[in-house]
Amino acid sequence: MTTKYDSPGAGLLRMWDRTRALPLGRQIFSWLVGRRAPYTGTMGATVQVMEPGYARVTLRDRRGVRNHLASIHAVALANLGELTTGLAVTTALHPSVRGIPVRLGVSYQKKARGTITAECRCIPVPALTEPVDQVAMARLTDAAGDVVADVEAVWRLGPT
Repeated sequence: MTTKYDSPGAGLLRMWDRTRALPLGRQIFSWLVGRRAPYTGTMGATVQVMEPGYARVTLRDRRGVRNHLASIHAVALANLGELTTGLAVTTALHPSVRGIPVRLGVSYQKKARGTITAECRCIPVPALTEPVDQVAMARLTDAAGDVVADVEAVWRLGPT
């Protein structure tokens, strides 16, 4: 049960714990996240692992996320990185803190083909009295483990 004192991250983690063990649980959870953030839901990413301050998300290579060069579109990679940092940051926040991304930077290393995995790890965020900016990095790799992109998201965190 969600209360007004819960953080958004606590609610996400509870939903993750309830769905991940079900048949198709990861897909169900990912679909629910996509319903909450409709644009992000259009890329069809799947949350593989989520813990407080950590997320691993995969994006399957398919026509809907490809560009004219037969690789995954640059903006789809940026979106994957933003989603991954968002899950990691949100689950690391103190219940009295909220956050929003204010800047996104992407460094592309090579064409992205095949399933891409994004990972982000953040330190726990304590209660805050003033807004602060926190950088969260997501590394995106292909099936061979080669880095295809690094996404740096700056999150503005502040008291609710």
